Amino acid sequence: MADLHTHTTASDGMNSPSMNVQLAKEAGLAAIAITDHDTVSGVEEAMKEGERIGIRVVPGIEISTVACGQDIHVLGYFIDITDEVLLSRLAEIRDTRQLRNTMMIEKLQQLGMDITLEEVTELVSDIKQDGDTIGRPHIAQLLVKKGYVASVNEAFERLLGTGGAAYVNPPRISPQTAINWIHEAKGAAVLAHPGLYKNDELVIEIIGQGVDGIEVYHSDHSPRDEARYQQIAAQHNLIVTAGSDFHGAREGEMFHGEVGARRISITVLDQLIGI
Repeated sequence: MADLHTHTTASDGMNSPSMNVQLAKEAGLAAIAITDHDTVSGVEEAMKEGERIGIRVVPGIEISTVACGQDIHVLGYFIDITDEVLLSRLAEIRDTRQLRNTMMIEKLQQLGMDITLEEVTELVSDIKQDGDTIGRPHIAQLLVKKGYVASVNEAFERLLGTGGAAYVNPPRISPQTAINWIHEAKGAAVLAHPGLYKNDELVIEIIGQGVDGIEVYHSDHSPRDEARYQQIAAQHNLIVTAGSDFHGAREGEMFHGEVGARRISITVLDQLIGI
């Protein structure tokens, strides 16, 4: 079995790439995908650990896009992580992510909160390297540390999540662009957690833009969601994937699910490679 959606310290996960691979082995998995936000900087470490302990590691990514004002995430599998064009494009996305961080912090300051981007960077300096990303969970972590909120969940609900007092969404690439980038890097493109978008018309529209698969099984999908997206996958001849969206625990709270919380037969890897 395989868990095809996990995050590490290369983006907003709490564990190193090597640790994610070790957790996969402990969970009885045969394979795990490393799909950090807008970066592949953790993949090589994970693959080396996978070779060491006998776990297959799928080189992946989760690209941030926007459609109809909605954050949409597109997963890429078996991409060429050395592709210079892809790496350049991802660097541009990370610049946009950093702009978003700056804009959010400015809003938080306007709300009377004494917080700076430098403090956020310092908070995670011991786990970050070149090419890694910093995002909203790290801002939330600092807000908890400074006592402005009681938990990371509260930070997202009140301030950083969609509709929150400090939420901003600067221009980003479209899902279509992300799909094209993944294909050009020799990968398979899969629409991540469609149930979180609460807009199946938009999901169908994105499917029409050329995705190869859809993440039917996700930690935040209900059984009803899974049945609906299984049907949509069948109707559109899409590869069905599953992922925990593991990030680890912050302040004792587990985000999405544990490694292996959602899993699928390893035979899906042959389908993804065959794209």
